[in-house]
Amino acid sequence: MAGPPSRSTFPSGSGDPSSRRLGVGSGGRDRPLRAQIIVALVVVCILIAVPLYLLRRPGGKSATVPSSSAIRDAGAAALPPGSGASAITPLDAGKPPERLRIAAVQRVRCGASAGGGHDGNICDSVPSFEEALSKAVRENPDCSPKANEQGTVNYVLTIDFSKKSLHLFPGASGGWRGKQARRAMNCVKRAFLQPDWTTVQHQYRFYTIAVLATYFPVNGPAAPNAAGAPHNPLATPNFE
Repeated sequence: MAGPPSRSTFPSGSGDPSSRRLGVGSGGRDRPLRAQIIVALVVVCILIAVPLYLLRRPGGKSATVPSSSAIRDAGAAALPPGSGASAITPLDAGKPPERLRIAAVQRVRCGASAGGGHDGNICDSVPSFEEALSKAVRENPDCSPKANEQGTVNYVLTIDFSKKSLHLFPGASGGWRGKQARRAMNCVKRAFLQPDWTTVQHQYRFYTIAVLATYFPVNGPAAPNAAGAPHNPLATPNFE
């Protein structure tokens, strides 16, 4: 009579041999799989980053255009030392030199008659005539008696509202007098634009005002002669 079946000679805790061959349940076999995933992610990032860099990088043409400072430095380097050549400097675009300076209008005298009256400190203003005299002098610097010398002319204007007449003459406080000052007076007369007598408010019949003009020398060609100053067709002053 046959005895009971014999027990297996394999230990119970060793598990199925086929399972051991497949590596199921073994922790050491997971490491190669994780490494492959990391490598794949790195490759994907590279494939995305390279096209973006190629699209966003600066164009090759703009990199080759030299800057203005580089051009200036290259031009300066091209000049050999001691050659005597100097750098080109821009022309001065400032305002032209001063030709004429006029002082404020002075009220010399006013009154009911030409020979008498009051000093200018109590005289009322006649702005239309004051501005007309200042403008005629200011806008005609070529009325200077001498183009290449500095000097002054005191333009004195008397206003007679009763006769509606004017008289312009050189005052004693000016540096230029005589023939030179008279030539300047005739030049300013031609540019004088007379205001409307009927619209000028005034308190007295006679007024004397004055403007002191300082002329500066001209650098370069001489200014046109005062006698050749253009005539203002709109000015019709009744000068005595």
